[in-house]
Formats: sequence, structure tokens, C-alpha cells
Amino acid sequence: MKTDVLRDKFLDFFKSKRHKIVESASLVPEDDPTVLFTPAGMSQFKRQFLGVTSDFTRAATAQRCLRTDDLDKVGKTPGHHTFFEMLGNFSFGDYFKVEAIEWAWEFLTAELKIDKQRLWVSIYKDDSQTYKIWKDKIKIPDAKIIKLGDKENFWPSEAKNKGPNGPCGPCSEIFFDQGSAVGCKEKDCNPACNCGRFVEVWNLVFTQFNRQERGSLEPLPKKNIDTGMGLERLAAVMQGVYSNFETDLFKPLLKEIEGSAGRSPNTKLSYAIADHIRAIVFAIYDGVLPSNEGRGYIVRKLIRKSALDARALGIKKPFLYSLVPVLSEIMKAPYPELQFRRENISEIILAEEKNFIAILDSCPELINKGLSEIVKKAEDKTLSKDDIKKASIIAFELYDTYGIPWELTKDWSGVHGIKIDKKIFDVELEKQKSRSKAQSTMKGDVFDSKDLHVDLKETKFLGYENYETKAKVIKVIKDGAQVKKITKSDEAKIILDKTVFYAESGGQVGDTGEIVKGKNIFEVLGTKKLGKVIIHIGKMKAGSFKKNDSVSAKIDIKRRLSIARNHTATHLLQAVLRKILGSHVQQQGSLVANDRLRFDFTHFKDISKDELDRIEEVVNSYILNNYSLQTKQMSLLEAKRQGALAFFAEKYAGKVRVVLIGDVSRELCAGAHLNSTGQIGIFKITQEASVASGIRRIEAVTGSFAYKIIKGQENILTDVSSILNVPDEKITQELQKRLTRLRELERQLNSQRLDTIKASLDTLIRDAEDINGMKVITKVIEGLDIDLLRKTMDLIKQNVDDSIIALGSSNQGRAFLVVGITTNLCQKGLDASRLISQVAQLIGGSGGGRKDFAQAGGNKPENFPQAFEKLKDIIRACP
Repeated sequence: MKTDVLRDKFLDFFKSKRHKIVESASLVPEDDPTVLFTPAGMSQFKRQFLGVTSDFTRAATAQRCLRTDDLDKVGKTPGHHTFFEMLGNFSFGDYFKVEAIEWAWEFLTAELKIDKQRLWVSIYKDDSQTYKIWKDKIKIPDAKIIKLGDKENFWPSEAKNKGPNGPCGPCSEIFFDQGSAVGCKEKDCNPACNCGRFVEVWNLVFTQFNRQERGSLEPLPKKNIDTGMGLERLAAVMQGVYSNFETDLFKPLLKEIEGSAGRSPNTKLSYAIADHIRAIVFAIYDGVLPSNEGRGYIVRKLIRKSALDARALGIKKPFLYSLVPVLSEIMKAPYPELQFRRENISEIILAEEKNFIAILDSCPELINKGLSEIVKKAEDKTLSKDDIKKASIIAFELYDTYGIPWELTKDWSGVHGIKIDKKIFDVELEKQKSRSKAQSTMKGDVFDSKDLHVDLKETKFLGYENYETKAKVIKVIKDGAQVKKITKSDEAKIILDKTVFYAESGGQVGDTGEIVKGKNIFEVLGTKKLGKVIIHIGKMKAGSFKKNDSVSAKIDIKRRLSIARNHTATHLLQAVLRKILGSHVQQQGSLVANDRLRFDFTHFKDISKDELDRIEEVVNSYILNNYSLQTKQMSLLEAKRQGALAFFAEKYAGKVRVVLIGDVSRELCAGAHLNSTGQIGIFKITQEASVASGIRRIEAVTGSFAYKIIKGQENILTDVSSILNVPDEKITQELQKRLTRLRELERQLNSQRLDTIKASLDTLIRDAEDINGMKVITKVIEGLDIDLLRKTMDLIKQNVDDSIIALGSSNQGRAFLVVGITTNLCQKGLDASRLISQVAQLIGGSGGGRKDFAQAGGNKPENFPQAFEKLKDIIRACP
């Protein structure tokens, strides 16, 4: 049975059991700082598990998940993955153990027709209720019901003793027996054995307790069901294969990998690449770009690990990007949008691969830079145990930062007389794994509900049409707890039954304003959203408020209109970018504030000034055309059918709001907008730049903020015109004339300086200091730039042998240092780049270069004497 069919069967089955089919959430958790990526199906339902009111009490999903805690096992076992799909059904205070168990059994045995004789179950050792359901209702033989402890069959694992606090409970797992020919082959083998014979197919979690401080378990008033079944494992069972990698989810990827390998296939490496490309692609699909921190670091690490695995298979050129179309074809049924975005994602991965290959090609230089001080000690034969430890830690840092493999650093170090310690490297690696695992694990309480209690209803939002409304105070929260009353100067959060305040979301900042009752004023400094509840955050300006007060909520209208200008302009900007740069342009993020807008989008080359001018021109033409705006409510399916653009990182409900601007823009958007484009006034781009591989950013202003910038530029132009004493239209011509004259004067001055240096050359050479039979020339020559210093160095080297020359100069507070070595000394092993790397820090900078010449820059020209003395000390120490 194909995986796409399995996924649909699961969702259809639970739809027939009156479950709401909820679309998979993003891999980037919403409002959940406890994890880097979505690790399980239940993650998007935390508020429902808390009891926050929603329009459903039963749900089922096929959730995309990403975990890195078992990264070292991926490819080596049949069932470990970084990216996987979790099938799950959930009950929020509705049904409990009996239905969860009966439906799981029905789906597996009746719907999928899995042989009952091949299914076993495990239960929590103290859960007699679950034992009776399996034994008496489902009629599973007692011998096939395995009782396990807190680590295996309580969720979260060992929560009773170790925490975290919050909802928890026993669980029951369903296993598929692959047969006695698999695993340890012992007669008494059962699911408690880790030999691989029994595949855990489904985990049913019965959330019935609330863990308190010191480990006490209190029964929950409403009990919940949280189940999880790995789609990849289920596919392996239904397709009759031992490994998940043998299913239709992976076969096309493996065929492509093994067909490109330059040597005999290595199954473990091929499996790891096939797994990682899924995680990489879907992370980028959900807006996570490769970087050196947070989620982006995980993506970069997976790309680099996969690139190294590909190299080990004999694939030396960029390759991973070519797997994106293969994966988009495999996943086109559940993720049709992936096919439209595959070129963008491929380009991002290709850019990252090229960057990493460049790093690998420059490994010797990077390793040399990291280990230069220790190399010097090795040459001097003064290496200590601490130096070896330091070198081994640096080897790990090179791996962690750049992806440089241990083997390359080890080989390079060996050539330079350093024997680094693999055990120390491995210790650092384990520390990093622990840090990564900690980021993938729940921290603190399972559900943080300090600010909110479980009986909150949706806040009615009236802010599209109104700027003020009468409302009732539902809750007052101070210092994380509900209070009866707040008074002047108290910082607090207020929840109303209805509001005109737009809560921060979709890139748009939250509204500010006031909540008023007579002379009692609460200043709203920001507005946030938790689920469907809008929270007004601020400070009591005068008087007091308490629960059930009737109040008037008023937003800052001037600020809201500025935000709306920027939001409508952002829609116009995206439409123009797609028109001028191409339909490949996709939103990657945005900020809509009152004073500016920022828009990140996919584009894989620099934007020329002509293109940028054209973009600004067309946006302003749309403003002048004064297109009217319309908003329509429709189904998500209908909106997509009509070609409405959607930001992939947002999760949309079944009914969506579509904003239409004339015939130029159609987008899914819940934000604040104007009535017509003419109200924007002016659109002015202030900055354009690259923010990541394949991602550009445009920043702009509108309305009065744009006018101020344009007026400021006009004033500058007037001042320049006055200083140059020419009309505005001749400023450029006059500046070019004066710059030409300035360059000629600089050329003449440099020529005179060089003549002066030539005249003093004999004195410079005569003043050289003899150290170990070598002439050492050091001199500070004020007022020279780096180019003149280089020319001076060349003049000296033409007239000396057996010499080391170091020249310094300061110019406008900058320090410039050059070191040169004559050819015969270079042949004896002296290296200018090594010398300068050891002294450059004294002038507040760094440097590098060739064996015969190196240069450095810094900000401490006053330290030239110390730098020269250290250089001489290094030369004296040379054998």
C-alpha cells in the first residue's frame, strides 16, 4: 500500500469518527520557545490540552516533525529519522482510553487488515484499566500484553520522578512482530527486547494527571488523548519491508543517490543523505534558512554532513540540490506547493553546498589560522599536554563552525608535528550533542499557563471597521497571575470580550492606544495574541481597573493608519517584485511597523540600481492609480484556486481573508489595510541587501516618513550646491572635476614621498640590526597608505639580501604594517605570513599574506615599537 494512500486512509478513518482534520503545523513552532522544531503531533494543540475553548474537541493530523536528538543513529538503523510525519488522533476532554484503544485496533486490523496475530501491546505497569481494555474488550492474549515502567510507558518519560510539571500520564504502545527470523531469534523475545524484531507502530498517551511540584500527581478534571504513529514505520509494515528506507518514500531518492555515486554504494551513507534532504527541504519550506545559530544552524549542519557523506560516496560536486525535484515529486500529494517552490529551495541548498565546498578547498588555510600558535610551539619543540588539548578542542571548533572533518585536521596537524587527541575531540562533540538534544527537549513545565486560565473564549475583533469600541474586562493579569484589581503605575495585561486592537501577527506590529473608563486610563503599549485570545499589554496610567468593568477601547488612529500604509505598500511591493524580477519571488518574512516596512524574498542574484529604481517607480504608479482595496472571506481552497498568494510560514484556517488591490494584487492576509492605494502617499526604498543565500531584503518607508527622508535629501542637495557654488543640476559635474584634480594632487604627493624615501634608502639599510646573521630593518614612516608601503618594501628588497623588513605607517588613525623577507631567507624556511600573524594583534588587528610578503591593518599605531620588538624576539628565537 502506497504511503499517500496510508496517510489518506488514516485521516479519512478519523474523520468518520467525527474528528476535525487539522492541517500540519509548520516545523517552526508557533509561540513555543521550549523547542527549536515541532517534535510531535500534539505540539500545535497545547492550548486545547490546557482546556482553552476551541471549536472542536477531537482532531486528527499528519504532522511534519523534525528531531535531531538521534542524529548519529540516522542511516544506521531501520527506523531513525530527523524528518518524519506523525499521524495522530487527539481528544480534548472528549473520549478516553476505551475509544482510543478500540479505534486504533480497528484501524490497524479492519481498515489496514494487518494480521492480529502479529500485533503485541505494551502498557504502563500500574495501569490496570488499560490492561483490562486490551485483555477483555480487544481480546489480546495475556502473553502479548507487556508491562513496562516509567521510562518506557509513561509520558513524558520518567516525568513522575524527573518532571517536567504539567499534564502527563501512562501510555500504551502497539508493536508489529516482524517474525522470529529478525533480531535476536530468542524464543522468549518480546517488545521489551531492543533487538529490532518488534517495531513500535503506534503510541497511545492517556493524559490523565497533572504533575505538581515534588512529583505529586493530581487527576485532571478533563482527561485527554494524544496518539502518535510514525507514517514511515507504518509504510514499512504495510509494504512488507524491514527498513523504512526501503519504502516508496525513500526509494526514488536512493536511486538518484546511488546512481550518482562514484564508487560502490554505502547503504548507511545513502540512507543518511536521503533522510537529511527531507529535513533540509522541509525546514527551508517552513522558512528556516541555513545560518550559524538556532534553527538555521541545524539546517546548515545537516547540509554539510550530507555533503561530506556525498563526498565519501565519490560525489565531489554540488549534488544535494538535485534531490529537491525528486523529493517534491514524492511529496506532491500532501504538499503540492513544494513543486512550485522547488527551484527556490534548490537554489538555497546549491548556494550552501558551493560555500561549503569552498570551505573544504580552503581547509589548510583555515586549519593553519586556528593552529598557528601551536604549530610554532611544535617547530620550537615546546609542545605541552595543554597545547595538545587546546589543539584537539580547536579541531572540534573547526568541525563545528566550518564542518571541517576530524580526519583533515588530523592529517594536516600530523604533517606539522602535532598529534591531536580524538578522545578530547569526542568529548567536545558529546557536549555539543547534549546542547542540541537539550534544545529539542521540553524545558520547564509541559504547558506554561501562568498568564491564562483554561476557560477563556475567543476575543471578538472589531478593528477592521472601527477604531473604538465599548467592551467588558474579562481578566486582569499582573506578574503572571490573575488579580482582582490594578491601580496607577501597575504593569499588567488586560483581556476584553471584544476589541479594536490588532494583535501582533503576520509581520504586523500590534496596536497601541488606551482602555478608558471615565478618568481611569490603561495605556496599551502592545497587543499580543494567544490562540484566539487578544491580550492588551501596558500600564495603568490613572485610576484603577477590575474584572467586569465596562470600558472603552481606543487605538492610536494616527499610528494605525501609518501601519496600514506600510502593510498595503508591502502587498504592492510583492506584486511589483514578481512582475519585474519574476514569479520565483516568494515572501520569506516581513515587518510592518508604523515607521517602516521590511520585506524578505527569494531572489538569487544582486538587484541592479536600474531594477531597484524601476521597482520603486512601479509601486508609486500603483499608488497614483488609487486602486481600491477589497477584502473577501472564502475557503482556503477557493483562495488558492483564485491565485491568491500565501506566506508559506503562516498557518491558515479553513476560512481565510483575501485582500484584493485592483487587478494587481491578491493575497491571504488578516492585517490592517487602507481603503485605496492613494492613501499611501509616497513609497521610498531606503535599503536593499542580501540577508542569506538566495534571500534579499528591501526596507522602505511611506507617507510622512517617506516625505521626511525625501525632504532631508533635498536639504543635503541644497547645502552641497551652496558649498560648491553651482546650481543643483551641475553638482555631479563639479564634483567629478574636483575629484579629478584631487587625484592628480595625491598622485603628485605620492611621487614626491617616494622620491624622499628613495633618497633615504641608504640610511634605512645602513641602520639595519644584525640578528643571527640576518639584517632586520624596522621603520615607521608616517603618512603612507598601504600601497606606498608596498612600493617602499619593493625598493628595499631590490637592494638587500639576507634581510627581514618591517615597515609601519599610520594614516587617519589607522595602522598599516608590512613584513617582507628576501628570497634566500624564504628558501631557508622563514615565512612573512607567520611572522605578521604573531605581531599584528599588538597594533589592534590581524594580517596574512605570502612567504615573502605579508600585510596587516589595525587601530593602534602607537604600538609599532612593541610590535617591532616582538618581531625581533621571534627572529632571535629562530635556530
